[in-house]
Amino acid sequence: MAKVTFDTDLCKGCGLCVTACPKGIIALAKDKINKKGHSPAEITDQEKCIACAFCATMCPDCVITVEK
Repeated sequence: MAKVTFDTDLCKGCGLCVTACPKGIIALAKDKINKKGHSPAEITDQEKCIACAFCATMCPDCVITVEK
């Protein structure tokens, strides 16, 4: 099973990972604000992740880790 983790304190909430995810399981948090004052990205359904790493590739700040 794939595991995706985000370094939420470094995320600037640009949303590039949200649009890159082919399964549509990444979203910007609606109820969280990180130390930078942004809504960080988070995975909504870990079990549907196929570990394609498109999200990590698109992230300009390298805050996403994908483990297979």
